Amino acid sequence: MTEESNLLRQRREKAEDMEKSGVELYSDQADPTHEIGDIVGRYGSCDTGVLEKLDTVFTIDGRIMSLRRFGKAAFLHLQDSSGRLQVHVRKDLLGADMFGLFKKFDIGDLIEVSGRLFRTRTNELTLSAALIRLVTKSLRPLPEKYHGIKDKELRYRQRYTDLIMNREVRETFRTRSRIVQIIREYFDSQGFLEVETPMMQSIVGGATARPFQTFHNALDINLFLRIAPELYLKRLLVGGYNKVFELNRNFRNEGISIQHNPEFTMLEFYEAYARFADLMDRTEELFVLIAEKLGLGTVVRYQGVDVDLSPPWKRMTLAEALEEIGGISGDKLLDRDWLVAKLKELGAPVTGSELTGKFLTKLFDLLVEPKLVQPTFITHYPTDISPLARKNRDNPEVTDRFELFITGREMANGFSELNDPRDQYRRFKEQIANRGEDEEIPPELDEDYVRALEVGMPPAAGEGIGVDRVVMLFTDSPSIRDVILFPQLRPEYHDRRDD
Repeated sequence: MTEESNLLRQRREKAEDMEKSGVELYSDQADPTHEIGDIVGRYGSCDTGVLEKLDTVFTIDGRIMSLRRFGKAAFLHLQDSSGRLQVHVRKDLLGADMFGLFKKFDIGDLIEVSGRLFRTRTNELTLSAALIRLVTKSLRPLPEKYHGIKDKELRYRQRYTDLIMNREVRETFRTRSRIVQIIREYFDSQGFLEVETPMMQSIVGGATARPFQTFHNALDINLFLRIAPELYLKRLLVGGYNKVFELNRNFRNEGISIQHNPEFTMLEFYEAYARFADLMDRTEELFVLIAEKLGLGTVVRYQGVDVDLSPPWKRMTLAEALEEIGGISGDKLLDRDWLVAKLKELGAPVTGSELTGKFLTKLFDLLVEPKLVQPTFITHYPTDISPLARKNRDNPEVTDRFELFITGREMANGFSELNDPRDQYRRFKEQIANRGEDEEIPPELDEDYVRALEVGMPPAAGEGIGVDRVVMLFTDSPSIRDVILFPQLRPEYHDRRDD
């Protein structure tokens, strides 16, 4: 039997003995009068004299994080969602019965304590326990406090324990929540309407990605978890809403990496009578606002590098980036044979039958994207890989589209929307005709979306921003798994009989 299994057995036996003696292991009553963070914030700087004059009895609920016993007394640290506070327990104050119960408590137990504040000889703010009771018995020991959970995958898999043990992890997710709140407040202040569109769709659309598929029994149809809400949001522009946004989940049946999770959070917003350049300005404004609201200023430290968010951000076309940063001469960008040979030299999986635009973006991914550390908008993507974007007036081979890159990764994608139903229909047909074995291209044409455009969609621009990657930037997190509470992992096969 392993050491952990032995500890589990001991705790379960202790819990059974406590229950047999009349102790309620899992109470439904808890009546805290204060949160620990409030107590520390208000009284943390008060001296002994001030605390002695207080006649307030504080009742707090939390988890035992440390426990030091000294015969007829003990010190413990209690932690709730707002902070941590030391508690002093004495037999002469609690009485023999209550102190006897306390002696059965373990690190990890959730308890309730009532008492007054004082300072110890080491000047630590402490609650002197006059009453103490068990709220929830913990049957599993917490990780050793100085080392926590070293295995990163175990931290992601047992996020509940990770949150208990690591203050930094708790703060990351508090920051995430704050960022989402700032985004909502910003778009609300700008007159946008927050909406919700279908998560299950009968036709894949709005992006190029492999979907998850399911089946609806009552309707007897295949459905897909959405890869993007774009086509539904633009239907709302047709319906008369000029500014809409959605903050919600997308699902893509693709690989998992430090930048990708199959289930991720996306902000998408659409603005009638705006062009793609307007959204680049709005994106700068939003990122700067987030940084300021988080108290970070306009220079954010990410993985040891200073990222300057001060606008205006650099803007360059895809062709310019491939030439200036990727080192490819302009004439080579038009030579399909050269592009294929170069990609194969770089180890990219290409067959040679792909659209030219895919060759260019694959080269960009390999030669340019990792070098775009400071905020940079890359514009004018090829028309053949941008089926929903408006063609550029001066050069119909490219579209009025941009992608934003920061810290060597894509953060956003936006463009002036194609609202000509005839051109949209042709492009959908061309995209499907060129699909071949590419499962990322939708297999079916969305006739209803074309019908909506025939009703008439105003000129507009739209954008999607990866919220998880935004959180990574502002929390200095190297992996997307660090900013998703429960990232996707392989199933854990575990037999409780081994415990």
